[in-house]
This record gives sequence, C-alpha cells and structure tokens, in this order.
Amino acid sequence: MTVYLLLAASGFIAWTISTIGGGGGAMLLVPLVGFVAGAQAVAPVTTLATLIAGSGRAFVFRRDIEWRVVGWALPGAAIGGLLGATAFSSTPAEWLQIVVGLFLISTVFQYRLGARKQTFEVSLWWFFPAELLVGFLSGLIGAMGPVMNNLYLNAGIVKERMVGTKTAVSLPMHIVQLGTYSALGSMNGKLFLFGAAAGVGALASNWLARRFLREMRARDFRAIVVGFMALSGAVMMWGQRDTIIGIF
Repeated sequence: MTVYLLLAASGFIAWTISTIGGGGGAMLLVPLVGFVAGAQAVAPVTTLATLIAGSGRAFVFRRDIEWRVVGWALPGAAIGGLLGATAFSSTPAEWLQIVVGLFLISTVFQYRLGARKQTFEVSLWWFFPAELLVGFLSGLIGAMGPVMNNLYLNAGIVKERMVGTKTAVSLPMHIVQLGTYSALGSMNGKLFLFGAAAGVGALASNWLARRFLREMRARDFRAIVVGFMALSGAVMMWGQRDTIIGIF
C-alpha cells in the first residue's frame, strides 16, 4: 500500500509541476518507477499514468486547444507511438535517453532561460514529422513530453494553449501505446496498478495547476518551460549515468 500512496503523491506533484512547465510529468516519475518496478516497466507504467492524467487535463483545458495544430500533429503522434511501442521490447533505449537529455539541456542556451521568444520560424506542417519522431521515441523511452515544447514555443503557443493542445495530441498516442504494450505482454496486472495509482494522483493536479497558469506572464511561462526542459534532460542523463561512466 505504501508504494501505491507514494506513486499517487508523486503523480500529483509531478503533474502539477509539468502542467505549469508545459508537460513532462512522466519524466519526473521515471526514476521512481524504475526503482519500484525496474527499467523495463517505465514505459508501460508512465504511459498509463499519462493517459489517466491527460484525460482530466483535456477536459480542464478543452477551450484552449489549437485544433489546427492537432490536425497535423495527431497522425504523426499515433503512427510514431505505434511503431515505438512495437519496437519497445527489443530495442535498448539507453543511448536515446542520453541524446534526448543533451538536447533538452541545450534549450537553456537556445532561449536564454526564456528571454527569447523564438529561435526559428515554424510552419504548421512541421508538427507531423516532429510528432512522428517524438511518438516513436516515446514508445521506446516512455517519457518525451518536454521535447516538443521547443516547437510549440517557436510557434507562439504558450500557457493554457500549449498544455491543452499537447494533451489533445498525446492522448490518442498513449491509447495506441498502451494497447500495444498489452498485446505484446509488456503490461501485467501489477504494472497496471502502479500506473493507475500514479495516474489518479496526477488527475487531481489539473485544476490546481490551471489556476497558476491563468496568473502567469508569458515570459515567466517560457522561463519555467525552458528550465523544466533542462531539468528533465538532467534527470534522463542521471538515469543513464552508468552508461555515460562506462564510455570513459
């Protein structure tokens, strides 16, 4: 019972922070899930937790969704999620986490900790290939939420619009991933309970986080998003510290 309460509390804290920081709650759960259930359980458990939490988040932020972006991003996310979940059981993800971690940390320098509004121009169609790649990596690693923030920030989609739009795109992808994990035998009853516990805790965080977003300035939001991306990258790098040390 203690494990489930810990997962629920962690889910609440992680998704409160991630809503304010533009996503990535699953990333904060990765170390705990890895410790409790093992590295191979991270992707299925965090996917279920994200699906439960995202259902509530989609309802809370339903009026802020940019449907034009969803139209481009959703097909890519769904296809990428299916391919990534299919390859999950046979693909080592250590090097992928290191590369993604370095990219996330680099955003601090790209945006000067939120002082810059844009680093490049974005067209709507870019969301299809970007979500295809991120969906695939998410199927392998299980937590890729902050990676897309770079594209959203450069498209001028911030605060509630970013949170609502990202959620509308990711929900179908997580349904596809979860179904694939279950079909391939990567999701058992115990892992389902772990994911459900974290998801229920995260579900309760949506209303609290939305109140913070309403009062926040766009520049402050960008600074938090960039800082959270760098933190997520550092967490991923720390999780692969043995691999990095092995290089040297």
